[in-house]
Amino acid sequence: MKLRYLLTVLIVFPGLVQAEIYKAVDENGHVTYSSAPIKGGKKIILPPLPTMDAPPPASPSGFPKVDGETQRNRDDTRYMILQNELSEEERMLEEARKNLQEGEANPEVFRGKDGKTYRNVAKYEEKIKKLTDQVELHQKNVDALKTEISKLK
Repeated sequence: MKLRYLLTVLIVFPGLVQAEIYKAVDENGHVTYSSAPIKGGKKIILPPLPTMDAPPPASPSGFPKVDGETQRNRDDTRYMILQNELSEEERMLEEARKNLQEGEANPEVFRGKDGKTYRNVAKYEEKIKKLTDQVELHQKNVDALKTEISKLK
């Protein structure tokens, strides 16, 4: 297990590991690694790891280029679409909030066998949960659209 960690360090961080490494095996077969000489240990010489430079990022030949005016037109169109989506989502958020207020104001009731009216708490809570989820969904959408619009500026 120690060997695995040692090799991981040597492979992942070769520039950080510059010390000499010694390996010793005792009479019970236990292997010990150290950066200082150990009695009965032998120095391990590891070959240098191959390295390569990362290729520069480049567009493939024949990759279509877009001029500045075309990109500005695309950005403007995208901005208008996001603004329209934001307006619609804000409208739906207000509607969902209104539905939630109405739902909270109108508890679920039922008539018992004795003719009395009782509150159906479980059904009320289920209804409120659905309405609350709708409000949260539209609020998250509004927030996401605002974030996306802010990235365009």
